[in-house]
Amino acid sequence: MHPIFADKQRLALYMAAWLVIAGLLCVLMVMMNALQWSEAVALLLPMSFIYAFMCLASLYVCKAFPLQQTPFLKTLSVVVAASFLSSGLWLLVGKGVATILSRFDLFAGLTVKFDSGIPLLFGIGMLLFVLATVVHYLLLAFDSARAAERKALELQVLAREAELKALRSQIQPHFLFNSLNSISALTASDAAAARAMSIQLADFFRTTLKLGQQQFIPLVEEFNLAEGFLSIERVRFGSRLMFEKRLAEGCENIPVPSLILQPIVENAVNHGIAHLVEGGTVTLSSERNESLLRLRVGNPCDPGRPRSKSTGVGLENIRRRLRTLYGDEARLAITNGTHEYSVELTLPVHHTSNT
Repeated sequence: MHPIFADKQRLALYMAAWLVIAGLLCVLMVMMNALQWSEAVALLLPMSFIYAFMCLASLYVCKAFPLQQTPFLKTLSVVVAASFLSSGLWLLVGKGVATILSRFDLFAGLTVKFDSGIPLLFGIGMLLFVLATVVHYLLLAFDSARAAERKALELQVLAREAELKALRSQIQPHFLFNSLNSISALTASDAAAARAMSIQLADFFRTTLKLGQQQFIPLVEEFNLAEGFLSIERVRFGSRLMFEKRLAEGCENIPVPSLILQPIVENAVNHGIAHLVEGGTVTLSSERNESLLRLRVGNPCDPGRPRSKSTGVGLENIRRRLRTLYGDEARLAITNGTHEYSVELTLPVHHTSNT
């Protein structure tokens, strides 16, 4: 929909502006003795409102030739050509209105007066179309700025949600109680291991709090965070939980959204490894293919595993963050096989690198 029609206030202001323009045209034609007042009002008022709607077409000129991507001379040529064509069509409409009015005695001879004023009206028509084009360029810039502002706000909300979710996952009773129980058990049998796990737990909390406040972090830090989480969980699962990390060369410093892998790694443990008696390996890998970065988290799963009670909030949050950050350039793909479950993220490298 045209942005002016989408906003009633804009439409009212636009039509009010054209009412003023119609009044000025009437004054001009009367002062030049080209028309009488009654003739000017009867002819120029409908002509102005018709041209108001014709000038809305300048929006498509603006969209087809955006200022940031089109050379100035080319834009100027297109606008002048479009204004020439529009003004000519407007005068044809005006000629029709004058012909109809001239059938009434009050407006006898109006077509002759109209013909004598064609050069002036043609120039005014071109000027009005150019002004309408400028207004539409400003409207597009304003709408673009508002869209960017909305996107920034949405990003802040999503980042805050991710941070809060990370905080919730850190302090969720299961994770915290299991970790504390493991530490308690170790203090009797292996005090050094208990101390090491306490340090790991503290480091994990501290790092998550720090990274969660940043929008993008290097991929190597995201991998290290996942490894820290799995190291703590491994105390609980023992040899049942193994971890394999394959960080491709050259991918270490590629910026990725902070904590983007955390919910996926948690799911791999809680909904994958936890249901396997013999346990399994959580694999985390990266691959760069020219302008795309692929991140994959995989885990074995029980073919007869119970239906997950998870609401999928974590994955949906990731989808929303990717859509907000990259639009259609990023995607999340899930492969739910009989014996393996994996989640793959595809991100545009050029986008993240410039952020």
